Amino acid sequence: MNKNKILIITYYWPPAGGPGVQRWLKFVKYLPEFGIEPIVYCPENPNYPILDESLVNEVSENITILKQPISEPYGWASLFSKGKSNKISSGVIPKPKKQTIVEKAMLYVRGNFFIPDARKNWIKPSVEFLAQYIKEHSISTIITTGPPHSLHIIGLQLKTNLSVKWFADFRDPWTTIGYHKDLKLTASSKAKHVELEQNVLNTADHIIVTSHHTKNEFQTKTKQPITVITNGYDKHNNSIEGKDDKFTLSHIGSLLSERNPLVLWETLSELIEENTEFSDVFRLQLIGVVSDDVVESIHQFGLKNHLDVVGYVSHDDAIKFQMKSQLLLLIEIDSEDTKAIIAGKVFEYLIAETPILALGPKDADVEKIITTTNTGTYFNYNQKAELKSQLLTYFEAFQNKTLKVNAIGLQPYSRKALTEKLSQLIKDN
Repeated sequence: MNKNKILIITYYWPPAGGPGVQRWLKFVKYLPEFGIEPIVYCPENPNYPILDESLVNEVSENITILKQPISEPYGWASLFSKGKSNKISSGVIPKPKKQTIVEKAMLYVRGNFFIPDARKNWIKPSVEFLAQYIKEHSISTIITTGPPHSLHIIGLQLKTNLSVKWFADFRDPWTTIGYHKDLKLTASSKAKHVELEQNVLNTADHIIVTSHHTKNEFQTKTKQPITVITNGYDKHNNSIEGKDDKFTLSHIGSLLSERNPLVLWETLSELIEENTEFSDVFRLQLIGVVSDDVVESIHQFGLKNHLDVVGYVSHDDAIKFQMKSQLLLLIEIDSEDTKAIIAGKVFEYLIAETPILALGPKDADVEKIITTTNTGTYFNYNQKAELKSQLLTYFEAFQNKTLKVNAIGLQPYSRKALTEKLSQLIKDN
């Protein structure tokens, strides 16, 4: 067996856009510097809801990329409603009261006929292809990354049938992830998810997670070793001529129906009513996929004339938006289940030299990151007065041209440093 070669099994790979692709794209970029040769296995014909062709340029020509066809339900589902299919595929699920009959049916079918997820049909052909490839090329280590968690089932079957070391990388939790309750799961479907999760957690040689909350959760379910390797930031050559003239508060990334901080929209509405200078220059920018429910709420609070919905942009353009904005908005659902979620954009926010304004549940992992790096302020949903006061403080600094960040302790979150940690984990096992 060749200990210097590892097989990485991933669904998201360029030209996929969005946060799911970044983690392993960057690991693969730096692993060769630490003496490890990554081989990537991904779908040949995936139904990515978001594309970013610019990311293809980040893939080295020296990396071996294996591809096999995949059959996904989103293809035929789009025949009924392409827009609804793409939104559900990208995680934007309307509130139950606003779901159409088609949306309800699609969610039910997705939740109960495709377990663990809509990529389940890729498991069998992948196991057959990879089992032969692993034998022929003497590969000793495989890594699966999910969601989609079907890829962990690929790892489970390869581990069961072959003598390989298996690392299961969880970018998000499985059965406790927020959208599970939206999938209209039957009792038997919920039980199946729990069973599959248990099998993966108890069979993998090592589990990798992106947050300490997820580690704590998994430690109640398995005795297998668990290591936290967060997402991170990578160096870039993007530059801007200067910050926006407007007092721009920008959110980069998806805004789901439940990620809708009414307390923030209400606070901004009050500031606009009470402060003419604030009203004259304030701009709320939403860059990425945005739920109609979120836009409707913003309009209801009288912010329509201050709102700019940009839509999805390339990764390079997203970085430029981060650098140009006056404030960066980070929002997480106010729930116990979301304390473990650390959005990938957080780490790019850290190096944007732009203050972060964050809202989320108390004691979330991301709160510690923002606080310890001195890159912004974090509020719970019941801290309206404190939120309003901080926005005014930021606005006064903007007026005085003193709005800036003095970040500290960022190096551990660099992609290269995180890859070194991963490489050492692989070598030690």
